Amino acid sequence: MLSALTSVHAQAAKAPPFVDLFDGKTLAGFERKGGKAVYRVEDGCIVGNTVPRTPNSFLCTKRDYGDFVLDYEFKIDGTLNSGVQIRSHSIPSHRKGRVHGYQVEIDPDVKRNRMWTAGIYDEARRGWIFDLKNNEPARKAFKPDAWNKIRVAARGDSIKTWLNGVPAADLVDSMTLTGLIGLQVHGVGNRKEQLEVRWRNLRIQDLGRHVWSPLWDGKSMRGWTQHGGGKWSIEDGVLVARNEKSERQHGHLFLDAPQSDFTVRLKYKAIRGNSGLYFRSKQRKGAIGITGFQAEIDAAKDAGGLYETGGRAWVAKPKPKAVAKYFKPGAWNQMTVSAHGRRIVVHVNGTKTAELPADKGRLAGKIALQLHGSQDVEVHFKDIEILASASPGPSSKPKGPIR
Repeated sequence: MLSALTSVHAQAAKAPPFVDLFDGKTLAGFERKGGKAVYRVEDGCIVGNTVPRTPNSFLCTKRDYGDFVLDYEFKIDGTLNSGVQIRSHSIPSHRKGRVHGYQVEIDPDVKRNRMWTAGIYDEARRGWIFDLKNNEPARKAFKPDAWNKIRVAARGDSIKTWLNGVPAADLVDSMTLTGLIGLQVHGVGNRKEQLEVRWRNLRIQDLGRHVWSPLWDGKSMRGWTQHGGGKWSIEDGVLVARNEKSERQHGHLFLDAPQSDFTVRLKYKAIRGNSGLYFRSKQRKGAIGITGFQAEIDAAKDAGGLYETGGRAWVAKPKPKAVAKYFKPGAWNQMTVSAHGRRIVVHVNGTKTAELPADKGRLAGKIALQLHGSQDVEVHFKDIEILASASPGPSSKPKGPIR
């Protein structure tokens, strides 16, 4: 028992400390982007005031953060919308530099009885990706006309929030892993009355960052083993998989190292036939040759669905109208599979296509690429990667003073 306690205390001692993101006196380390809202310091708070006829404004850190725990308090006018950007960017190639990325929402919409504060909105990109319509305790945790406290924990592809100690959002999404933090004052159109939002006690624990690490070197089959039918070749840095209808046996290319908890992504181009990304799978005898989960890859339908071979069959099958919106026939598509514990989430081209919050299936096994038997199949793969922790230290060097 003593040794266990010693180990816990040793781990706690290694955890980086929380530091102030705002010095309480100046806006050092921040810069305004977007609109022309006015930001000032008053009574140890950052105060943002609206300005008519200007777009959304953001007071942004001059450095990026990846994995972190962020705490802050806010107080807002009941008719104003706001939020805090995390892992966000402002680059000329995206809508002329408009700030975009994850926003931890400040939504005091008591009039419409929405109140999705601490939900996650993808600013200037995908819109709402985790609202609170099914989380009544979090909605009720918001305090109108009072100080509220939010905690944000971002680790790898997991982003979680709490509002006044109540769990709010629990998002799995890996579109952006690092970026700036920004305090938003929402545009108000032609409204002339001055509205304000205040922030105080902003502090952050910098936990380093996660990066994508290759699972395939792009030039050999090292680390992978072929089983079953079909042919696998490497052509101009692309892994090309082909099968003929006369071949009844399914083909698989197995990653040699088994995986339990992971986030994997790849790009694929489905020319013809059926394929898939298997995970937590196991080789077996027979024409099918495998059991386990398959994230569906197909030239025409079901992209990003979840199928359990040798088990429950379809466990999450997307609707054709949804597939038509996110899948690109005959072009490169990006698939991401996150499997951590019993939670499984699949994305295709940034759209969540399947989620199992508490799956009862196998917790470990092999990753494999599939060639379906008894079909003419051709699928191309590239950029096969796994999400890995890069460092325990700061995400990046400061671009300006942070106090």
